[in-house]
Amino acid sequence: MTTTPDDTFDLSTAVDAAGDARIRITGDLDWDSADDLTEAARACLRADPPPRQLRLECAAMTLCDSLGLAALLMVRREATAVGARLHLDDRPAHLERLLEVTGTAHVFTDEGETAGAATTDEPERTESARPPRAPHGS
Repeated sequence: MTTTPDDTFDLSTAVDAAGDARIRITGDLDWDSADDLTEAARACLRADPPPRQLRLECAAMTLCDSLGLAALLMVRREATAVGARLHLDDRPAHLERLLEVTGTAHVFTDEGETAGAATTDEPERTESARPPRAPHGS
């Protein structure tokens, strides 16, 4: 018998006494679940007044695909539109890697805020400028 990891998607939402909203993401944030996250975040952001902060707890997120990333970017855009700050708390390594590879990590990291993922001993990558092309006919 083969067993698979429990990647059942679930969201739990809470609002604290200060009015800050928190959504805990459990399971795979992917094609099937991205709209659920977007709608849950919209519901939080429609409060009157809207929260000052929307915190997405990501520790129990087991996967984030391209549609999951698109949902995170949409939530950020909508949070910004109502004046709320979005935080991705307790990012698992796979999410941190996705954000780095896609060049979107800076969008979700406030100055002075730590990403919450384990650090690695990989060297930092830098992009080098391309050498200028030789003019045609030389």
